[in-house]
Amino acid sequence: MFPWLRRLKLKVEYSNNSNTDYKSGSAKGRDMSPHSFDIERQSFDIIESEIGKHDYTQDQWVIVRRVIHATADFDFAKECKITFHGKAIESAFLAFSKESYVVTDVEMVLHGINKKSLSSLNMTGICYINDPECIENSKKLDKTRSELAIQKAADKINNGIVIVGNAPTALYQLISLINENKISPLLVIGIPVGFVSAVESKLELSKLNVPYITNSGRKGGSSAASSIINALMLMYITQQKNKNRK
Repeated sequence: MFPWLRRLKLKVEYSNNSNTDYKSGSAKGRDMSPHSFDIERQSFDIIESEIGKHDYTQDQWVIVRRVIHATADFDFAKECKITFHGKAIESAFLAFSKESYVVTDVEMVLHGINKKSLSSLNMTGICYINDPECIENSKKLDKTRSELAIQKAADKINNGIVIVGNAPTALYQLISLINENKISPLLVIGIPVGFVSAVESKLELSKLNVPYITNSGRKGGSSAASSIINALMLMYITQQKNKNRK
């Protein structure tokens, strides 16, 4: 056995093996081995120790910590800080209870969403970026496929969750539809990444009177976006299971 692997195994064996953590669910409930689950918990411990004090609520920190875990990027709690509308988590839970749609701007975000959690909540993930109509209209209208994908999904967005992890044009399209009172999502997760309009589109989102989770700066992306919805679903599912035990 490699020395580093032996050290890792030893460390895991003596880690806190409590599998009823509200923040993480349980190894059994998530179809994980205790070994894998403990590695995740150790990662969380490292994040906790390196971040130290912060001004997030307990529920907000569960989400931010998972984004850092998915990206290994501490900026999401610092320079590119994730911010929450006051009703963001409450609205996400409401969408879960309604078995709403989850609409994404690109397929990488959709692929990153935990399918077991999505299925257990009877929710459907949708992305139209590769829809033939969107591809054709992108050329005809000189628009990005992602903004057309959001437009095409408009009828699925009401009382649903929209996740924009890559394309600022998709977020701008979403904001426009909201301002025109054409759609009313329960939650917008808007953290597009990039150099053109990423910062500005997130700033515009933060001005809306719609529950949102966003961040400042250029950083964002598919991994960060999908980890946010995954954290929210895990929190909700674990919370419901704990309620049912009482």
